[in-house]
Amino acid sequence: MTDALDELARDTLGIEELLPEQRTAIAAVVEGRDALVVMATGSGKSAIYQLSGLQLDGPTVVVSPLIALQQDQVAGLNDRSGDDDLAVTLNSQMGAPARRDALERLADGRARFVLLAPEQLTNPDVLEDLAATSPALLVVDEAHCISEWGHDFRPDYLRLGGARTLLSGARTGPLPVLALTATAAPPVRDEIASRLGMEDPEVVIGAFDRPELWLEVRRYEDERAKDEALLDELVASTGSGLVYVATRKGAEELAEALRDREVDARHYHGGMPSAEREEVLAAFLADGVRVVVATIAFGMGVDKPDVRFVLHDAPSASLDAYLQEIGRAGRDGEPASAVLFYRPQDLGLRRFQAGAGQVDGDQIERVATVVGALGDAVDPVRLADEIDLTASKVTTAVSRLEDAGAVEVLPDGRVAPLAPPDDLEEAVGTAEEAGRHRQAYEESRIAMVRTYAETRDCRRAVLLSYFGDDFAGPCGACDNCAEGRTATQDDEHRPFAVGATVRHEEWGPGVVQRYGDGRMTVLFQDAGYRTLGVDLVVERGILTAAD
Repeated sequence: MTDALDELARDTLGIEELLPEQRTAIAAVVEGRDALVVMATGSGKSAIYQLSGLQLDGPTVVVSPLIALQQDQVAGLNDRSGDDDLAVTLNSQMGAPARRDALERLADGRARFVLLAPEQLTNPDVLEDLAATSPALLVVDEAHCISEWGHDFRPDYLRLGGARTLLSGARTGPLPVLALTATAAPPVRDEIASRLGMEDPEVVIGAFDRPELWLEVRRYEDERAKDEALLDELVASTGSGLVYVATRKGAEELAEALRDREVDARHYHGGMPSAEREEVLAAFLADGVRVVVATIAFGMGVDKPDVRFVLHDAPSASLDAYLQEIGRAGRDGEPASAVLFYRPQDLGLRRFQAGAGQVDGDQIERVATVVGALGDAVDPVRLADEIDLTASKVTTAVSRLEDAGAVEVLPDGRVAPLAPPDDLEEAVGTAEEAGRHRQAYEESRIAMVRTYAETRDCRRAVLLSYFGDDFAGPCGACDNCAEGRTATQDDEHRPFAVGATVRHEEWGPGVVQRYGDGRMTVLFQDAGYRTLGVDLVVERGILTAAD
């Protein structure tokens, strides 16, 4: 199989050598297994589904969040293969004739791949048409979007588990699913697998380290001093770069301040018209603008190899998001820098933003009561209107009730009741408790951002350990290592091995993530990331080895 796969990779995609991670994932998918692949951007995740799909008997359905991404992948696959019929797309911009043509090419076997956005799978007609083509594989690209722990959570992704069931059609078992993402810490991976209904998936984790990236944190207590330092850094910078800020207003103001200092800069955020956002992105990719100041809205689809720096005016919401954002620098393998301009008070905004999307018991009960009273599947938009809650609040409440087994989200996005009326109070209580766990987890993730910003240990070690990589610093490519501030922990100061399962009396089971600064970080199943003093752990025995 290896020789045949290598030949297929060369002839179809022009790939001379496959990575071991690619081979492992492809082998699993071809055997009919589910697979979850976490590999850095630019490392060849798309080749996994493309080479797998070419070996399967039936079309491959690829869910991708952006039309521009879909079109780029379709064009690239068709161009490299020399077959204009190999891949097609289905999107909201297509007319009826074009959609019929794409479906006909899938049905008669001319097209082997169809790329579409998740909202397309909420259309019963699309689901029925795709199921009729007897698909062999469902691919979920940017799979972290399905997880509420993911830094780019999208409610439309929540329906993919149900869509998978309907696309399975007359198969004897569920349609195999391949989930792909560039960054997913253990909690995100677990939720991806759960929400997609994966059964004993092959989990393939690539290397997260980007040795060409210089990691640095510059700390300030005064906001004005921090802002001036950031401006000075950008004025002195060379090459293309990105600056991430926390708010839309901040993006606009910083871009204007840069232009006042004769820096070629534009802003980008979700409140801009889509045409204007696309114009800014196109200009940046074509070197028509040197610096883009953006919120997290600027992300997927940014494939520019020569970004020389990514600066942060404020901490990211999580290290998941931070790794994804700085990963947009240095994709050509040349040196690039990732610098966080840090003021501890800025974490307060992230805590506020994390709490703003939560729901309380009363709101959960209102949603559950309306769903139960209507007695049938209901559109979330109608739910929001009925109880006067925002769409995001309704989505969160529904997710909590789904965790509690009180409702289910159908493939078309409607919400259907599951719990009998007598169980309503218990279901709401369970959902509320799940919300408290979520909030505790979210707060622990923000605490890990603080750890990264304030550590005197190797920053690369802190960042990579968050994703389960026991990186042995010093790295020599971060400010702490360069200044000689890091210290190596002796094995005798490690009461448990990294990766060991431990138990805390209150927080339950957890996994040891890292040691550093005389502390150890443990990822607990219910309480999230917790950092404990090693001496305290040893003296008081507050952790025990799990059975």
